[in-house]
Amino acid sequence: MDPYYWESEHGNFGDDLNLWLWDFLIPGFRDVRPETLLVGVGTVLNRALLPEGRHKLVLGSGFGYGTLPDMSNSQEWDIRCVRGPLTAQKVGIDPKLGIIDPAVMVAEMPEFKDLPKKYKKSFVPHWESAIAGLWPVICQTVGLHYIDPRGDAKDVIREIAQSEVVIAESMHGAILADAFRVPWVAVTTSNAINSFKWNDWAHTVGVVYRPRHVPVSSRAEAIIKGAKFWGVDFDAHQPALDDPNKRQIDESVIVAARAPKQTSLRVAAKQLLAAPSALSLWQAARVTPQLSADHALAERKERFLEVIAGVRRDYF
Repeated sequence: MDPYYWESEHGNFGDDLNLWLWDFLIPGFRDVRPETLLVGVGTVLNRALLPEGRHKLVLGSGFGYGTLPDMSNSQEWDIRCVRGPLTAQKVGIDPKLGIIDPAVMVAEMPEFKDLPKKYKKSFVPHWESAIAGLWPVICQTVGLHYIDPRGDAKDVIREIAQSEVVIAESMHGAILADAFRVPWVAVTTSNAINSFKWNDWAHTVGVVYRPRHVPVSSRAEAIIKGAKFWGVDFDAHQPALDDPNKRQIDESVIVAARAPKQTSLRVAAKQLLAAPSALSLWQAARVTPQLSADHALAERKERFLEVIAGVRRDYF
């Protein structure tokens, strides 16, 4: 059995954790059923992503982009559970099978247990924001610890777990914070952020996705997202942010936006232009964060483990 996940050329910890999470949850799964593709964490229930003609075991995946594949053939699809009730409704299965995003199970891994707190408040941007924004500098300005979502997945997750509060533009930043019982605040820098997938997960643990708006921090970031920056509207020639089928970043756009040479004066000017972003992020870090109820998360994890037990019985 092979794990499937969407792989960003830039790196994205929420997708990359598929590389090792399933070895913890289903030890030995790689040695059985070579014809099967394990479709796990991620918004990957998309006709353009998943190969036809290969047997697929769906464990907690979500819908959010493009067109659903035809999942009616039980010979090709074994849908044990999906990320949440919104995905279940789209797929046409019992809403009770919309259990949880499997990423929450990372908190059960021994290597992430009882980590000491190191960071008062941390910010986890969306990976596209990390590519083109000035967020490390902004975080330093407003007193937040910056967590780059493109880093090694285990390192990113440790930093989330070691935070006391997380401000998250990254959905898996919030999911992992919630799993580690770290209160979190959702923010967004773009109208293109996919609220469907956030709400899909939020419904499972009884939280509300009501993100605070934070302006983009640079012209390059505005170009990528088709957003406004200081009154200039950069038309979205990029498709919806987060679309794993279409969201390849044209590096030439970023390079062009950052030219000419970054002198100290130009860097200072960029930091001045990013002042609205800094102020909004500072304000977001001071609102009351939220956290799902212990019993709500525990009940969902228990249900997911029952699904995993069924997979072990049927595939081994």
